[in-house]
Amino acid sequence: MKGVVLAGGLGTRLYPLTYATNKHLLPVYDKPMVYYPISTLVKTGIDEILVVVGGPYAGHFVRVLKNGKELGVKHIEFAYQEEEGGISQALSLAEDFSDNSSICVILGDNCTDADISREVKNFKDGALIFFKKVKDPSRFGVGVFDKKGKLIAIEEKPKKPKSNFVQTGLYIYDNTVFDKIRMLRPSARGELEVTDLNNIYLREGSLKSATLNGFWSDAGTFDSLYEVNRYWYQKSRKSS
Repeated sequence: MKGVVLAGGLGTRLYPLTYATNKHLLPVYDKPMVYYPISTLVKTGIDEILVVVGGPYAGHFVRVLKNGKELGVKHIEFAYQEEEGGISQALSLAEDFSDNSSICVILGDNCTDADISREVKNFKDGALIFFKKVKDPSRFGVGVFDKKGKLIAIEEKPKKPKSNFVQTGLYIYDNTVFDKIRMLRPSARGELEVTDLNNIYLREGSLKSATLNGFWSDAGTFDSLYEVNRYWYQKSRKSS
């Protein structure tokens, strides 16, 4: 299995911080933010990774990540997302890199200490998405469950969420994902939504879900960026 880190976008919600560099290169305690999702993949044994970048500071990633060896990456590649087309559009750039294998995808602003090695090892086909219970679900794709707890839909950033369980920016897809992306149409936001992609798998009965154990947060807002910095600082103090 190969890994994909999606680190494009302009990071407008973090202006003026992102006037200077890409959001995913901002510091989270003692490391650039993008180190954390790469570490999540490397811990599972994935050592071939594509980083999808974008915006005016895309070249900064090469200087920070170099050839990936310091992070335990055997082979690293970069792809440039020319437009703000959404997560699924960014993922489409990984088709050649995937070489018909399954891929584990993580958003570049996702900081977690969860270990998904077992899920990666046992994955066979379809798609697997990871949910996490949060206090502010309306910022995310929200899981809708029936009375028996079965996932029946995912709603993108609903004003009135039907649960507090959101899809994290961590997904595992089989090699049919790129054909499914080609089936998507832009949302009202003009983007190819990952929620729509996951709902295709759900409708065909091949979507599985799991709850992510451990700490998880995105770092895409000032509040969440502060929270992840605080968490990793405190964790570092406990382990020292």
